[in-house]
Amino acid sequence: MEARFNLYGNPITASFSKRMVMAGKVIDDSPLPKATYELVKIRASQINGCSYCVDMHTKDAAHAGESSVRINLVAAWRETNVFTEAERAALALTEEATRTADGGHVSDDTFAQVRKHYDDDQIAGLIAAIAMINAWNRLNAIAHTPAGDYVPGQWG
Repeated sequence: MEARFNLYGNPITASFSKRMVMAGKVIDDSPLPKATYELVKIRASQINGCSYCVDMHTKDAAHAGESSVRINLVAAWRETNVFTEAERAALALTEEATRTADGGHVSDDTFAQVRKHYDDDQIAGLIAAIAMINAWNRLNAIAHTPAGDYVPGQWG
C-alpha cells in the first residue's frame, strides 16, 4: 500500500507536523500517567480508523512494558477487568470527545469520573492528549499513511 500523500515530503505538512511534535512535548512533560496516555492514543486511533497510529501506539505501549492483554483489550475496555477506574474514566472521555463529530458530547457523568481520578494538571494533559491524537489521526488517515513498518522510537 502506498500513501496518497507524503506528509514529511512536503514542506508545509512537514513543518506543521514538526510543530505538533513540539506541542506534544507539553503532554509528555505533564503528570498524566504514561500508561493512560498510551491507552488514550490507541483508543482514539481505533475509533478514527487510523491504522498507522494504531500500529505506532500499540507498538510503543508494548515497548514501554504494557501487557499484550491490556493492549489487545483497549477496544473492548468496558467489558474487561484489566483497566483501573482512572483509566476507564480516561477511556470514556477519549471515546466521547473523539465522537463529538458524530453528534455526541462529553457527558457530565464522564467528566465527573475524570475529575474523581485526576487533578487539574492531569486533566489538562488528558484533554490535550485527546485533542492531539485526534489531529494526528486525521493527518494520517487523510494521507492514507500505511501501517505495519513503524519501529518504536523511530520518531524520537
